[in-house]
Formats: sequence, structure tokens, C-alpha cells
Amino acid sequence: MKTRAIRVRIWLVYALWIVVCLLLSLPSLSRAADAAAAAAAKAAICTSCHGLGGNSTTGEYPSLAGQTSRYLYLQLRDFKAGRRSDPRMSPMALNLTPEDMHALADYFAAQKPIATDFKADPIKVEAGRKKSEEILCTMCHLGGSSGQNEIPRVAGQQYPYIVKQLQDFRDRKRTNDAGNMTSVSKNLTDADIENLANYIANLQ
Repeated sequence: MKTRAIRVRIWLVYALWIVVCLLLSLPSLSRAADAAAAAAAKAAICTSCHGLGGNSTTGEYPSLAGQTSRYLYLQLRDFKAGRRSDPRMSPMALNLTPEDMHALADYFAAQKPIATDFKADPIKVEAGRKKSEEILCTMCHLGGSSGQNEIPRVAGQQYPYIVKQLQDFRDRKRTNDAGNMTSVSKNLTDADIENLANYIANLQ
């Protein structure tokens, strides 16, 4: 009888401990929900250019959906600091706090990428694949160009955007990459860039 009473007391203490833990976690859960709602509200401004859920429908703007959070944060930081410049993005980043940048980066990293309607040229895709192997793109961007940490996911990006970024790196109009992409792209011809863009845009 005493053993049963002890067991009941143990279970009651255990149940009480669970209830206390749940109650203590409620404020943090509420804060997390508030932060997520705030990030979604800020992201709504971004989607007017970058598309619903960060899936761009035009080559003027990159798709952000599924991009690595670290990369997105660093690009926002660079726009704000002037290390990367764009007449549309630079003003948008000026008033962002580090917390805003992290929240936006996490929000878009969690969104699902949607395939573009770009019709790649099979011959150029194959030429781009070979050039990608030659210049060791997967060493940084990983297999399938899925990206990692501060290295962007470029798979399925808008074709015109890929072309422009490769040209800008080659021509040193964009230099906020610690010299990695500038070095890789310096010997690329216009045809190489076109082939690479066909290959990368065709990846999903």
C-alpha cells in the first residue's frame, strides 16, 4: 500500500513538473510567434519585387525562396554597408537592423522554391555543365548548386539574373565575395556565361 502511495506521489510530482515547464515555455513560444509574424509582415514588402514567397517571376530580381539564411543575411548587411550596391536594394536595406536582416533571411530560407518557366537550350545546358565541372563550381556551391552557409543556392535562379551576376563578377562591378567569384569568372567568355546560365537555371 505504501509503495503504491509513493508511486502516486512520484507521478503527481512528475505531472506537476511537466505543467510548470509548459507554463514557463509559453512566453518564449509567444515571442517566437510574434517574431515570425513580424518577419512575414516585413517580407511582404520584399515580395512586391522578389515575387510571392520569394519566387521571382522576372530576371530583374533574384528568387529568395530556399536561399541559405546566412547568404541572405550577408547580402542585406552588404547592401546596408555599401559593399554591394543596387539602386533598388541599397535604399531598402538602409533602415534594417541586424535583427530585421536575420528575421528576413530566416523567413525566405524557409520558403519553398518554385521552378521557373525558363526553357533552357539542351546544347547550352550540356556545355554549361562541362564548364561548371571545369571551373569547379560544386566545390563551393555543392552538388546541384544547392549552396551552403554563405555560398548561395543558385539552382533554378532566373536566367537573366545569373547572366548579369556572372558578368558583374567578371567585370568587377560586384566584388563583395572576398574575390572568389571574381577569380573564377575572370576568364569566362560571354558564351561561357550564357552556357553556365542555361545549365544553372535548368537545375531545380
